Amino acid sequence: FISAIEGPQTGRTGELVELPLAAAMQKAGVPGMSVAVIRDFEIHWSKGYGVADVVSGDTATADTLFQAASISKPVAAMAVLKAVQDGKFTLDQDVNTILTSWKVPASEHTARQPVTLRGLLSHTSGTDDGFGFPGYKPSAPLPTLVQILNGEPPSNVGKVLVARPPLTAVKYSGGGITLAQLLMTDAIKRPFPDHMRDTVLAPIGMRHSAYQQPLSAERDRTAAR
Repeated sequence: FISAIEGPQTGRTGELVELPLAAAMQKAGVPGMSVAVIRDFEIHWSKGYGVADVVSGDTATADTLFQAASISKPVAAMAVLKAVQDGKFTLDQDVNTILTSWKVPASEHTARQPVTLRGLLSHTSGTDDGFGFPGYKPSAPLPTLVQILNGEPPSNVGKVLVARPPLTAVKYSGGGITLAQLLMTDAIKRPFPDHMRDTVLAPIGMRHSAYQQPLSAERDRTAAR
């Protein structure tokens, strides 16, 4: 979609050229999207394409809110590392010594090596959920983090297990990151969206982004503008 090219087309090396997106978006069933290009650790340019709302037809812009899905994981890791830097806990500490609202069950897999934040953030903790997170309808009740970890209603996924000894293999685990979120909430004693806003998003200028789920009524009304 966005190609860095060089040669006679531009006369300059590495110039970014905008290519048509409409056909590809239509084929993929994507009504709207936005693109940001980073150069030298700064936003070089950004632009929205298509519509932000298929009902109203509002145009997508660079500020339109989109679900970030798993891109939120490395951003959340920044908050974890900031807490480590501030001396709240360490990367290699047994998470059960930090958690207060839930504990990793003892098993043969954790007998010699406990689950740690280093393992959770690197997907080497041994946690094994074996599923994605399909999400919930706006009208559906939302589970707590503990209910998600235990696989209890209204959670719509199975429970998170430790299926192998920590730090012995890599397996992508959304459940492991959910556990890291609960750990942060227990340790910092603040709502996770508030902590992410004040620790990461606001300091780096991401004023339109949030970890709220669901969105507040005000943010929901302005999300497509």
